[in-house]
Amino acid sequence: MDRTEITKLQDYLRRKFGNDTIKLQPNMRRKEMVEVMIGDEQIGTLYKDVDEGETSYTVTISILDIDLDEA
Repeated sequence: MDRTEITKLQDYLRRKFGNDTIKLQPNMRRKEMVEVMIGDEQIGTLYKDVDEGETSYTVTISILDIDLDEA
């Protein structure tokens, strides 16, 4: 993903979730994936998939069981 695409996705996620601290950081090893951050904490990943000329994006959010105790 290029910088323009990442910026569009970041803006979309910020609007959708009402959270201006969401950041997307490129992964230098995997060009089709970025890290989803809230502040300084990585909460998941976002993957790009192009199939038969159609592009889709998948967000995976990881929640550790130890983080549930903080709630």
